[in-house]
Amino acid sequence: MAGIATIGFFDGVHTGHRYLFEQLHRYASDFDGRPLIFTFLQHPRVVLSKLQGHDDDHYCPQLLTTIEERERLLGQFGEVHFFDFAEVQPLTAFQFLDYLADRWKVRHLLMGYNHHFGSDGCMSDEQYQAIAQQVGIYIIRAQSHSEDGVKPSSTSIRKLLQQGDLSEANRLLGYQYMLTGRVVHGRMIGRQIGFPTANIVPATDKLIPAAGVYKAVVDFDSEHSSDQSKQALVNIGTNPTVGNTNQTIEVHIPGFAGDLYNQSITLHFIDRLREERRFASLTDLQAQISKDLTALE
Repeated sequence: MAGIATIGFFDGVHTGHRYLFEQLHRYASDFDGRPLIFTFLQHPRVVLSKLQGHDDDHYCPQLLTTIEERERLLGQFGEVHFFDFAEVQPLTAFQFLDYLADRWKVRHLLMGYNHHFGSDGCMSDEQYQAIAQQVGIYIIRAQSHSEDGVKPSSTSIRKLLQQGDLSEANRLLGYQYMLTGRVVHGRMIGRQIGFPTANIVPATDKLIPAAGVYKAVVDFDSEHSSDQSKQALVNIGTNPTVGNTNQTIEVHIPGFAGDLYNQSITLHFIDRLREERRFASLTDLQAQISKDLTALE
């Protein structure tokens, strides 16, 4: 069966991407083709910055989704295939389209409303169409999407999370922002004051929301599959009250007494309750955590 494809990095798989995939399925039905989603192992900026002589991580954004998360989210909308961007970046528009037609039997290519490809520079839709026809592909330019007048973008959602605007970030994502991390040993301060926490370490390129206290839901890995998802209080920050300086992500799960060390848990962020702040004493901190927990009721 011939393929109808779309291409992009799709970080976050947000509402704008989902609108694109709705169009993909509509055209796949119209043209009796199988929907194909092509994405990349690494963010294009990583490869392009190295080509420009930059090796600084500053040129690569923190990501909304890991490869595993993107694959799972994208899999809801079509057949997902990952390309190595370093391998396809040197290809001209003709070479890339020829590859799609020959290797993947693509007959229609749905391009995002602002998407361009090809090492020979940005082209007009007419130029893309003329080149595509040489290899038997028809180009379709997708319609753009907005949420109440706001066009969702991975860049804007990253900024919202870094600013602590979780509600708007979640609205543009279309789901609750998630963070998966492995539980490691901490300083046991939470246990000492009656609120034991699981300290998690996420993937190094995963974006961590702004410092603060959050309401979240925790999903456990398969080893704890008998446990249902549980509500949790999450603190992101440096814990200034106890003199810490390194950023930590601490998860307090009321009523949970299991051993999570070296296990992975996933947080789904529901709401940001407050900023992180320094308290005059551990007693004051205890009192504030008790107040924070009322948000879970």
